Amino acid sequence: MSHLTLILLAAGSSSRFGTGVKKQWLRIGDTPLWQFVADKFESTGCFNKIIITSSTDEIEFMKYCTNYTIVEGAQTRQGSLKNALAHVDTEYVLVSDVARACVSEAFLHTILSYIGKSDCIVPYLPISDTVVYGETTINRQLVKRVQTPQLSRTSALHKALSQEEEFTDESSAIVANGGTREFILGEESAHKITHVHDLQKIPCLLPPSQDILSGVGFDVHAFDENAQMYLGGVKIDVPYGFLAHSDGDVAIHALIDALLGAAGMGDIGILFPDTDALYKGIDSKELLSIVVNKLRRFGYIIINVDITIAAQQPRLGNYKMAMRKTLAPLLNIHSQRVNIKATTTEKLGFIGRGEGVGVIANANLKYFDWTKI
Repeated sequence: MSHLTLILLAAGSSSRFGTGVKKQWLRIGDTPLWQFVADKFESTGCFNKIIITSSTDEIEFMKYCTNYTIVEGAQTRQGSLKNALAHVDTEYVLVSDVARACVSEAFLHTILSYIGKSDCIVPYLPISDTVVYGETTINRQLVKRVQTPQLSRTSALHKALSQEEEFTDESSAIVANGGTREFILGEESAHKITHVHDLQKIPCLLPPSQDILSGVGFDVHAFDENAQMYLGGVKIDVPYGFLAHSDGDVAIHALIDALLGAAGMGDIGILFPDTDALYKGIDSKELLSIVVNKLRRFGYIIINVDITIAAQQPRLGNYKMAMRKTLAPLLNIHSQRVNIKATTTEKLGFIGRGEGVGVIANANLKYFDWTKI
């Protein structure tokens, strides 16, 4: 069906989901929810293009996962839809939310069978309970629970979204702009994930993979006599520090790379470039907190970390426990799962000559298990 584009809206904040994990990043096996939904639609062969909206800080990672067209979203659903619509060049467009994860292929074909019969085809579910608005009982036969996907004529949707008024679905915008819509009976399995308990009503989702994801990080810094030294978040009592853009905490920098490596999320230089004045002299514990929060939002749980610090000087034996106690709460794990090792290089190389410190870090992650909520 070469005249049809799919837009999947995935730029929401998941503020009502209530787990700290964005629902878009719940794993179905190894696959994040947004990609699981996109793959289901793509497998039908009905679309010549699939466009997915994303939060700004998620676009790069989403591109690592897929070849779909990823478009920056906006603060509102309608704003995100307008951004995506700018990339649509087909006569018709189907718009859905990734939170409706279990739209069946049979239902999709039912929607598409109405193509061209109205400016917008809208699935809905009837209301079986009594409905009271204020003090007035409303005829429930007049009330509809509107669903997505909605099938729209692209030109009509473009025109409708040029208005200043915000609408919560495509059909309302089109009708307000003088267009037409036709309601068709929806399906219960297309339930939308809004709150965490909605997951119990989604029949097609398999639990996340139980794989352990491992990453390695490595970093070095030269000494600087005009700086203070921080390692593993702890101030080291020596009259020199590290030459660096930030505070130079080489242990935390290696740890961040290990965490990002386990998640497949690039490296510290991508997130915190040393050309950005925002990070000049910053406490590396702040950078670690940002990374840990990002991992949580993207559906990862930290299992343990293991850090090896190679330093001919200074001697670090008396600081290792303090490093454990400092890093553990930042990682949201018990200090037993934060291992710190210190070694020398037997006076070999730049480390052995007392010119700097090198660190290797390992980290293990697992997926957030939404089935155990």
